[in-house]
Amino acid sequence: MDLGLSGRKVIVSGGSRGIGRAIVECFLVEGATVAFCARGEEGVRSAEQALGDKAFGSAVDVADPAAVKDWIEACAERMGGVDIVVPNVSALAVGGELETWRKAFDIDLLGTVSMVGAALPYLKRSDAASVVLISSVSGRESDMFGEPYGALKAALIHYGKTLSNRHAADRIRVNTVSPGNVYFSDGVWGQIEREQPETFATCLATNPFGRMARPDEIAKAVVFIASPASSFTTGADMLVDGGLTRGVQF
Repeated sequence: MDLGLSGRKVIVSGGSRGIGRAIVECFLVEGATVAFCARGEEGVRSAEQALGDKAFGSAVDVADPAAVKDWIEACAERMGGVDIVVPNVSALAVGGELETWRKAFDIDLLGTVSMVGAALPYLKRSDAASVVLISSVSGRESDMFGEPYGALKAALIHYGKTLSNRHAADRIRVNTVSPGNVYFSDGVWGQIEREQPETFATCLATNPFGRMARPDEIAKAVVFIASPASSFTTGADMLVDGGLTRGVQF
């Protein structure tokens, strides 16, 4: 199936590693041009070199709204517009301290809001405008990562649904993808495997497929729902969890 992404202009935050990197790679395979960011300059340059000349990266702190706005405007100018936006950065914040909540709020929620807000003028000019927010199964049910990570991920699902209604008349589709447990060696589950092997084994056993997802499995879902091939899908929250959650979505 042709996803209709050739020549499309895509912006992805948190694109130097893990799920974000896989999302960038999948868009590139489909012929898109991709601007991505991450906080660390070294990681950005390393990823940029590996990804080729249709991807370009910037070091951006998504908790800084002014920096995000400047980055989006620079990307739009360089690419000649914006068709698709994927805010992917998360603080992965766990713990009840107020400072942890503030960090999660600034990065997971406000980082997404500032990125989408800065991109809206360009999305309104696109004939295939799409936003895909990255939530989590933790935003749908209580788990070991429930506070504040889960609360902010739940807020993203609500935000995405609200945006989808508000901008349907602008022909901007807005959807959310909620991954289950995703394993890569330098990610949170790789760290838990090394530092808390018993916890890792317990969590692994809850996955009906007997394994965790690969980043590319999440990325392919993101790229499909973002693409013109999914042109009548908006306001949806797509679970990509290998059957991990047991609730029925109404």
